[in-house]
Amino acid sequence: MTHEPDTPLVTLFCPSPNVEPRKEGREPDLLLLHYTGMESADGALAWLTAPESKVSCHYLIDEEGRITQMVCEAMRAWHAGASHWAGEDDINSCSIGIEIHNPGHEFGYPDFPERQMRAVEALCRDILSRHVIAPGRVLAHSDIAPARKSDPGEKFDWARLAKAGIGAWVEPEPAGDDSGLELGETGEEVEGLQRALLGYGYAVPVTGAYDEATRCAVTAFQRHFRPERVDGRTDRSTRVTLERLRAAVGAGS
Repeated sequence: MTHEPDTPLVTLFCPSPNVEPRKEGREPDLLLLHYTGMESADGALAWLTAPESKVSCHYLIDEEGRITQMVCEAMRAWHAGASHWAGEDDINSCSIGIEIHNPGHEFGYPDFPERQMRAVEALCRDILSRHVIAPGRVLAHSDIAPARKSDPGEKFDWARLAKAGIGAWVEPEPAGDDSGLELGETGEEVEGLQRALLGYGYAVPVTGAYDEATRCAVTAFQRHFRPERVDGRTDRSTRVTLERLRAAVGAGS
């Protein structure tokens, strides 16, 4: 396996042993963004390259904007975990993963520094110049694993990336004072919500009952597309924003 970086943006190539071939015939068509959720970037790099961790990622961006590559883009890194998007379960085989160092919600969840965001933007644009990745397939870790993950979280500037041609974004409808649908409710309105989320790509069973899987998917959607208020309830703002987004990307029903 080559240890040559895929882009001149890389400062350091530090190969991870946690790597394998992609599923035969599967080219990367999804870009997945994470935060490290660890207290230091050095600690994250050590973990992502440790054989015992059984995790890896293609890239790591530290607070200063330095980019380390650990896995060649042609190979399958182990970053998505148990996940699902748009009918596909092997997200590692179809994705390129970027870990953005941020301690995360467990350690105070600071803002993402400007120099780091510039590096994220540059790397994403570079990857998109070499791979065919639709805007609706530039995703958060929380989108593909909403019951397990919350990264990169509501502070991450998805609108900025979209202005640079990276990912899907619509102007969120401002949050109001309506309570909306919540855990435990049932009926056709809930079923319609579930079909809309499923149509965009979230793994939501269409049951007509606002269950925990639905609440988690709504929370993930809000973190990414309506970060003003992340509460897992489907108020008018969440519903309208979802409708706008599906129309913008041409998502199925």
